[in-house]
Amino acid sequence: MDTALQRQPTTFTGELYIAFELGDKSWKLSLSDAARAPSRHTVTAGDTEAVLNVITKAKGRCQLPTEARIRSCYEAGRDGFWLHRWLTEQGIHNLVVDSASIEVNRRARRAKTDRLDGDKLLSMLMRYHAGERRVWAVARVPTPQQEDDRRSHRELERLRHERTAHSNRICSLLVLHNLRAPHIGKRSWKPWWAEHGSQLPLNLRAEIERGLARLALVDTQILSIEAQQREAVKAGTQPAIALLARLKGIGVGSAWLLVKELFGWRRFHNRRELAGCLGLAPMPYSSGETHVDQGISKAGNKRSRWLMIELGWSWLRYQPASVLAQWFHKRFASAGKRMRRVGIVALARRLAIALWRYLEYGEIPPGASLKPVAT
Repeated sequence: MDTALQRQPTTFTGELYIAFELGDKSWKLSLSDAARAPSRHTVTAGDTEAVLNVITKAKGRCQLPTEARIRSCYEAGRDGFWLHRWLTEQGIHNLVVDSASIEVNRRARRAKTDRLDGDKLLSMLMRYHAGERRVWAVARVPTPQQEDDRRSHRELERLRHERTAHSNRICSLLVLHNLRAPHIGKRSWKPWWAEHGSQLPLNLRAEIERGLARLALVDTQILSIEAQQREAVKAGTQPAIALLARLKGIGVGSAWLLVKELFGWRRFHNRRELAGCLGLAPMPYSSGETHVDQGISKAGNKRSRWLMIELGWSWLRYQPASVLAQWFHKRFASAGKRMRRVGIVALARRLAIALWRYLEYGEIPPGASLKPVAT
């Protein structure tokens, strides 16, 4: 029986390609030298010794020398970047791939298994190293210090969501008995609770008091992290954050997030790369006679994108004399509500570019004013 490779030239690259399909309990590995069919192995999640054993077996199967180059990849996800660093230490050239950039079959129903996903990753890895650089998007891997620097503001974000959840829960419990409380945590709350708390049933009052205790703990932790950030900026250990926070309308917390998530460790060559990283780049759809504006891509860093939209509104309030604010008022102020929402996205994109130039080249946004230097 004829085979698919009969009478066709075969080229052995002398390299081993590995695709990791990472799971909570087990990892699926697909390995090939680009000439043979892939071999598939399953190892316990996190078992690096087993991974090395699989690589040794694959080299023997593919008749590769011990010093043969190894190229690998896996999708960015729960395991983060520790696996990338470990593979690099073993002399393996690894790529961390953006999951959303991996091409998929567009049929309404398609088969999806870990084996198929692993083989697909392996195929795309070989295509990438064969010269198809746009076959997917490769994630930029931060250093361990850069990754650790993101912990404080991300914890702060989760704590603020938790505070809102506790507060909403307490208000909902009070409404069960037609009680509308003032804002929980303000000065008026304690005397209000002392007056009305006794009207509630025993178990409900106990549940609310436990919720108040959790809310107080969250508030304490939020204040602690915010104080640490302010002290770090005051001590001069965060010059980029201090420089960004000098602009009116941008506080220490916002500057901290932008520097740690975006400007502090990523390098942009032009404004298009910056807009793409934020997910604020436009996504047109043009095919034949159909031309549709799909809006922004929303494919980038969601924390920075959300913050830039908020800073856009803040910029209009605190920097009314700036060129950006005047451009927005001239273009969108007299338009309807929907167009103003569209305009604030455009303003956020322009503001992000202005802030990048401010940090990178020292160019103050035209017409913007700075806060007075504290003495």
